[in-house]
Amino acid sequence: MQGNDSAGLPSAAFFTPGSSSFTEFLATHRPRLLPTAPPLPAGARIAPDRFPHGTTVLALTYRDGVLIAGDRRATMGNLIAQRDLEKVHPADDHTAVAFAGTVGLALDMVRLYQVELTHFEKVEGVPMTLGAKATRLAAMIRQNLAQAMQGLVVVPLLVGYDLTAPDGGRGRIFGFDAAGGLYEKQHFHAEGSGSPYARGALKKLYRPDLTRREAALAALQALYDAADDDSATGGPDLNRRIFPVVSVITEDGFERLPEPETGELSRETVRQRAGRPDGPHATA
Repeated sequence: MQGNDSAGLPSAAFFTPGSSSFTEFLATHRPRLLPTAPPLPAGARIAPDRFPHGTTVLALTYRDGVLIAGDRRATMGNLIAQRDLEKVHPADDHTAVAFAGTVGLALDMVRLYQVELTHFEKVEGVPMTLGAKATRLAAMIRQNLAQAMQGLVVVPLLVGYDLTAPDGGRGRIFGFDAAGGLYEKQHFHAEGSGSPYARGALKKLYRPDLTRREAALAALQALYDAADDDSATGGPDLNRRIFPVVSVITEDGFERLPEPETGELSRETVRQRAGRPDGPHATA
């Protein structure tokens, strides 16, 4: 961001006390740098097949924390725009965000959100609470409402490990709508065009005492079901070695499962489907 005056010194904006929100700082001094800046004239609407869209993402709590995962496909109408898109990103040490929707805007929003959390901690000296992080992300989505009405929708999925919550409730999941509505979800949730199928799979596979491996397999089974019924969702691509992104957040912080592990779990999922195409049954 250019913030120098004609003498090459930082502008007065950098020395003026204000909000701890970096987004509000940009909105005041460089609004065109915000990903929510209107790219189109008022009343214009984007054709839905002109920009890559990403789906599907999901999250579930498990014994040690919370898991978040996403497929890798981005589509433009009936075309596959990208096969290895990253939809799951760390926001800070104990928070992660994934997205469904317009890829370019979503990636910019994720990067801005990461800076927002870091900026707040540097200014205030303490990190935001998890509830405040969810509220701040909801406000950023609300700023994108004009673009959402033009067809450029971004719907994130936020998860975190709440160090202040009682044991057994520290893994938390937050969903949003395109207008910035905020909803805390219990146990599991999914977003994107394949989300109805993913939620259906998780509904039968979820247990609160899942181990990390069991939770990861449940997530991969849910993404497999989504890809089975939704053309915009990509399943494990064993030939290209492109596997869903699976990450966990525990008391120790954010961890993305290494590719050898997700590859092994993806192959296990495909082997299970060879014997039972409709997927595993709910446990008694």
